[in-house]
Amino acid sequence: MNYLCIIAGGVLILWNIITFSMYYADKRKAEKNKWRIKERTLILIAFLMGGIGALLGMYLLRHKTQHTSFKLLVPIGLVLNLLVIAGAVYFFIIR
Repeated sequence: MNYLCIIAGGVLILWNIITFSMYYADKRKAEKNKWRIKERTLILIAFLMGGIGALLGMYLLRHKTQHTSFKLLVPIGLVLNLLVIAGAVYFFIIR
Protein backbone atom coordinates (compact mmCIF):
# COMPACT_ATOMS: atom_id res chain seq x y z
CA MET A 1 0.00 0.00 0.00
CA ASN A 2 2.83 2.42 0.78
CA TYR A 3 4.37 1.90 -2.65
CA LEU A 4 1.03 2.65 -4.27
CA CYS A 5 0.84 5.95 -2.36
CA ILE A 6 4.37 6.87 -3.40
CA ILE A 7 3.61 6.07 -7.05
CA ALA A 8 0.33 8.03 -6.94
CA GLY A 9 2.11 11.00 -5.37
CA GLY A 10 4.85 10.84 -8.00
CA VAL A 11 2.31 10.71 -10.81
CA LEU A 12 0.47 13.68 -9.30
CA ILE A 13 3.69 15.71 -9.10
CA LEU A 14 4.65 14.75 -12.66
CA TRP A 15 1.20 15.69 -13.98
CA ASN A 16 1.39 19.11 -12.31
CA ILE A 17 4.84 19.67 -13.83
CA ILE A 18 3.37 18.80 -17.24
CA THR A 19 0.45 21.16 -16.58
CA PHE A 20 2.81 23.99 -15.64
CA SER A 21 4.84 23.24 -18.78
CA MET A 22 1.72 23.52 -20.92
CA TYR A 23 0.99 26.96 -19.46
CA TYR A 24 4.63 27.92 -20.09
CA ALA A 25 4.46 26.70 -23.70
CA ASP A 26 1.21 28.59 -24.30
CA LYS A 27 2.72 31.75 -22.83
CA ARG A 28 5.76 31.51 -25.13
CA LYS A 29 3.56 30.85 -28.17
CA ALA A 30 1.42 33.86 -27.27
CA GLU A 31 4.50 36.07 -27.19
CA LYS A 32 5.51 34.87 -30.67
CA ASN A 33 1.99 35.01 -32.15
CA LYS A 34 2.03 31.27 -32.91
CA TRP A 35 -0.51 28.49 -32.65
CA ARG A 36 -1.91 28.30 -29.10
CA ILE A 37 -3.26 25.67 -26.74
CA LYS A 38 -7.04 25.96 -26.46
CA GLU A 39 -8.29 27.70 -23.33
CA ARG A 40 -10.69 24.87 -22.55
CA THR A 41 -7.75 22.44 -22.64
CA LEU A 42 -5.80 24.54 -20.14
CA ILE A 43 -8.84 24.70 -17.84
CA LEU A 44 -9.60 21.00 -18.28
CA ILE A 45 -6.12 19.91 -17.21
CA ALA A 46 -6.53 22.04 -14.08
CA PHE A 47 -9.64 20.02 -13.22
CA LEU A 48 -7.93 16.71 -14.07
CA MET A 49 -5.61 16.90 -11.04
CA GLY A 50 -3.40 19.64 -12.49
CA GLY A 51 -4.75 22.48 -10.38
CA ILE A 52 -1.49 23.24 -8.59
CA GLY A 53 0.51 23.39 -11.83
CA ALA A 54 -2.18 25.50 -13.50
CA LEU A 55 -2.38 28.01 -10.66
CA LEU A 56 1.41 28.27 -10.48
CA GLY A 57 1.54 28.67 -14.26
CA MET A 58 -1.00 31.45 -14.14
CA TYR A 59 0.61 33.51 -11.42
CA LEU A 60 4.34 32.76 -11.77
CA LEU A 61 4.23 33.21 -15.53
CA ARG A 62 1.54 35.91 -15.40
CA HIS A 63 -0.42 34.01 -18.02
CA LYS A 64 -4.23 34.12 -18.35
CA THR A 65 -4.59 36.14 -15.15
CA GLN A 66 -6.83 38.71 -16.85
CA HIS A 67 -9.33 36.12 -18.06
CA THR A 68 -12.32 35.85 -15.72
CA SER A 69 -12.89 32.21 -16.65
CA PHE A 70 -9.36 31.31 -15.55
CA LYS A 71 -9.52 33.42 -12.38
CA LEU A 72 -12.67 31.51 -11.37
CA LEU A 73 -12.27 28.02 -12.77
CA VAL A 74 -8.62 27.24 -12.04
CA PRO A 75 -8.99 27.86 -8.26
CA ILE A 76 -12.21 25.80 -8.29
CA GLY A 77 -10.29 23.03 -10.05
CA LEU A 78 -7.56 23.24 -7.42
CA VAL A 79 -10.07 23.00 -4.57
CA LEU A 80 -11.68 19.95 -6.21
CA ASN A 81 -8.21 18.42 -6.67
CA LEU A 82 -7.46 18.94 -2.98
CA LEU A 83 -10.81 17.39 -2.00
CA VAL A 84 -10.04 14.32 -4.11
CA ILE A 85 -6.59 14.03 -2.53
CA ALA A 86 -8.03 14.46 0.97
CA GLY A 87 -10.67 11.83 0.23
CA ALA A 88 -8.05 9.41 -1.08
CA VAL A 89 -5.85 9.96 1.97
CA TYR A 90 -8.81 9.37 4.26
CA PHE A 91 -10.12 6.25 2.56
CA PHE A 92 -6.83 4.59 1.62
CA ILE A 93 -4.44 5.65 4.39
CA ILE A 94 -6.21 6.81 7.53
CA ARG A 95 -9.16 4.48 7.47
